[in-house]
This record gives sequence, C-alpha cells and structure tokens, in this order.
Amino acid sequence: MALNTPLLKTAILSILDDQAKRTDNPAQAREDFAQQLAEAITAHIKTGQVQTTGTAAAQTGTIL
Repeated sequence: MALNTPLLKTAILSILDDQAKRTDNPAQAREDFAQQLAEAITAHIKTGQVQTTGTAAAQTGTIL
C-alpha cells in the first residue's frame, strides 16, 4: 500500500497555519513546529506496509 502523501501535506499545512498565528514566543513556536512535524512524519511512515513473500523464517522480496 502506498503512503498517503496528500494526508501528510494536509497535516503539514495545518501545522504551518498554526505557527503563522503564533507571534508571542518565536523560539517556542519553532520548537513546537519541529515536534509537530516530526510527529506528522512519523505517523505518515507508520501507515506504510511492506509486502514480502515467504514464511516468517524465510522472506523474499524487496524491502525499501
């Protein structure tokens, strides 16, 4: 199954929209942005599936 890139894009835009409204503490805003972006990317990667053939002991196929 392919990763859902449009969903990741939506999450990133949401994070950027939130950051655009924050002017009170720029340093904290950058820290929050990095955390939220890391969480969005992690969630995105976890939606991927690796397809292989074989048994639990002997796998074939390409894992990228």
